[in-house]
Formats: sequence, structure tokens, C-alpha cells
Amino acid sequence: MAIKATIFKANLQIADMERHYYADHALTIARHPSENDERMMVRLLAFALHAHEYLEFGQGMTDESEADLWQKDLTGAIELWVDVGIPDEKLIRKACGRADRVVVYCYGGRVAEMWYAQNSGQFERQKNLSIINLPTESTRAIAALTQRTMQMQCTIQDGQVWLSDGKESVMVEREVLKQAASWPSLR
Repeated sequence: MAIKATIFKANLQIADMERHYYADHALTIARHPSENDERMMVRLLAFALHAHEYLEFGQGMTDESEADLWQKDLTGAIELWVDVGIPDEKLIRKACGRADRVVVYCYGGRVAEMWYAQNSGQFERQKNLSIINLPTESTRAIAALTQRTMQMQCTIQDGQVWLSDGKESVMVEREVLKQAASWPSLR
């Protein structure tokens, strides 16, 4: 018998002063049996950083034709494709062909750095691709905030990202490894 996904509920309050986006989202997050808290919380963080009424979680863990998060317009065209972790370069290339914008949030310390170094030549060819590295300290700290039912606040201002559960606050560092040609600055 297959192990089923674990369901997490998150009430996420977002105050993004850079995009002037202020909203509350009631999210249901299915954590795949092979996914850990760190990866799931990076997906939640990515949702907060790109929050939009049409942004939704995809089946990226189990289906290569879907993103971890994506935003589609009313015609079904993919406006934004977000992957988390260190996806295969070929999958990123396919995503860049299917979506207007692609963002990869990599993490894992030295492993993520080696992945980027090995593939940077291929990544440079993708003009609609941005890659942001999240330091291990930040991802482990947000993983420590994981609960089955979460009340989270995310504040984005002056290039800083703060994620809080009301008791603990974590400042999430971001390092832009590659920025898409047509995007405004990502800090």
C-alpha cells in the first residue's frame, strides 16, 4: 500500500511592500512522502514571494510536466513557473519553453552551489530564467517553524524577507545567482 501525502494547513498573511501586495491566504499543502519539512517550507516561502490570486501549488514532486508552483492566465497559458530544490537542467529548459517566467529556488549549501556551477552555461541561454539560492541556515530555520496547522506571517520590505509564526521570526537571506533579462531586480 502506498504511503499518502501528509496534509498541512497554513493561514499565510503576506505584507509585500515591494509589490504592494497585502493578502491572507488559507493554504492546504500536501507534503509528498519523500518531501521533508525544509522543502515544503521553501515551497511556502516561494508562494509568499510570488503570491497572486492565480498562483497555485502544482505536482512538481511527482509530475515532471508540472511546476512546484505555477500561475496561469485565464486561457491556461503559464505566466510563472516556480521550482524548488535542484531540478534537472533539461526540465528547467522545458519549463522556460512553456512559461513566460521561470524561477528556481535552490538550497542545500554546497550541493546547490555545485549544481549551479555545473549547469550555469546552460542556464545563461534561458533569458526568462531566474535562480535564487537560499542559504542552509535560512531554510533550516524556516523548517523549524513547521506545524500541521500554521499561522504564518511573511513581510517583504527593502529586499528583506521575514517569515514568522507569531513566536519565532526568521529573516530569509536570498542570493540571486541568475536574473531573467526582462525582470525587475530581485533582491
